[in-house]
Amino acid sequence: MAPNHYSALATVVLFLHALFIVWVAFGAVFTRSRPILRWLHIVSLIWGILTELTLWPCPLTLLENWLEQKAGVERYQGGFLFHYMDKLVYPDISATALTVVGVLVCAFNLAIYARGAWRVRPHNQRRTRAL
Repeated sequence: MAPNHYSALATVVLFLHALFIVWVAFGAVFTRSRPILRWLHIVSLIWGILTELTLWPCPLTLLENWLEQKAGVERYQGGFLFHYMDKLVYPDISATALTVVGVLVCAFNLAIYARGAWRVRPHNQRRTRAL
């Protein structure tokens, strides 16, 4: 395959990766009354937290780097968020600050789901558990 094909595929993966991050950050808006999407979003949030707090590499980052390497582009080091946020939005942002913000966004979304689940439980179940 020609290098420009790899470059085009890397760009597609880049956009998919960006869409996934938007999904993680704002997916709760789209999941109302859609249980399957809600559970997919919850799994995505947990994945987001784990990839931020552990050394697990994101498969999309690995794929993008591999495609860029095949296209002759020097692959970037570190995570997707740090690489692009540092260059495009917040120059010289620390990796720690970005990790904290990412985890807080995911935790906030999980709190929204927890609050909704708490409200849905029948009143009797809440009273019985409190006793």
